[in-house]
Amino acid sequence: MQKDKYKRLDKQERESISRGLAQNRSMRDIARELERSPSTLAREIKRNKGRVNYRAFSANQRAKTAAASRKKGKSKIAQGEQLRDYVLEKLQEKWSPKEISERSKIDYPWNMAMHISHEAIYQYLYVLPRGELKQTLIKALRQEHKYRRTRTAGKPEEQRGKIANMLSIEERPEEVSDRTVPGHWEGDLILGKYKQSALGTLVERTTRYLILVPLGDQKDALSVRQSYAEAFKRVPDELKKTLTYDQGKEMSQHEQFTIDTGIQVFFAHPGSPWERGTNENTNGLIRQYFPKGTDFTQVSDEEIREVQWSLNDRPRKVLNYNKPNEVFNDLVALKV
Repeated sequence: MQKDKYKRLDKQERESISRGLAQNRSMRDIARELERSPSTLAREIKRNKGRVNYRAFSANQRAKTAAASRKKGKSKIAQGEQLRDYVLEKLQEKWSPKEISERSKIDYPWNMAMHISHEAIYQYLYVLPRGELKQTLIKALRQEHKYRRTRTAGKPEEQRGKIANMLSIEERPEEVSDRTVPGHWEGDLILGKYKQSALGTLVERTTRYLILVPLGDQKDALSVRQSYAEAFKRVPDELKKTLTYDQGKEMSQHEQFTIDTGIQVFFAHPGSPWERGTNENTNGLIRQYFPKGTDFTQVSDEEIREVQWSLNDRPRKVLNYNKPNEVFNDLVALKV
């Protein structure tokens, strides 16, 4: 009868293996004597320089080192309950390991036990046993874009009808480009299943503060103009200067929108998403919550508000791992 296959080899067993190999006995013969699986011995001999160079002393020392490492714990996360809860909570909120790592230093500046590298988070995540938790966390990790659109020297040919009296992005004030002055926004629509529904996205360029605008299946120009204007009512006047948008027909009532809000609209060149890079990046984050194929007529306003709060409460590298809501609220407080 074989011993428990999960019991590790001890010093005496390694000495028996070394003697048996010196006597040129077969691995099966040695395994039978020790009541061990031949595969257990094969792994032991392989990781200790093979049949010719196997030595019980050095194998035992190596095993002691490995055992000490296991006891000590390679994973800081596995040892600390508070840190583990923090990491798992933020992963489930779709924060990236880098965001968690950097933000932990801000949230716990004096508690080194709560500081963790993003590499350690990845390591902890991928060595988790298979199960629902691991699948959930892996799915929550941010997916990188598989490609980037090539920027062409010439302007792509416009495929849609021209919007009357639109101002080109080239006429936008210089302060918009360098992000030194807050109050300049970028906007877009995220389309739902079969392009029959939509969600409006408005992002402030300096703070990365996000406003999500529920539209359902009402994505015509009148509905978008009214919904955007209503959303901006909650923004202080000092932080409402410009809006950069693509040439989608939903913004064809831009002149009335400017009258309603005081926000001047500028239009990016067609087929040039990098001209609204902040918005494009934010839309990628939003897609973690509302993947392609989402029917926005079936998404409640409450759920949309929760996603908006989650993204504004998520640390950003570009903000030195501060959160958009922190930076935005600081600006609002300064304006009061």
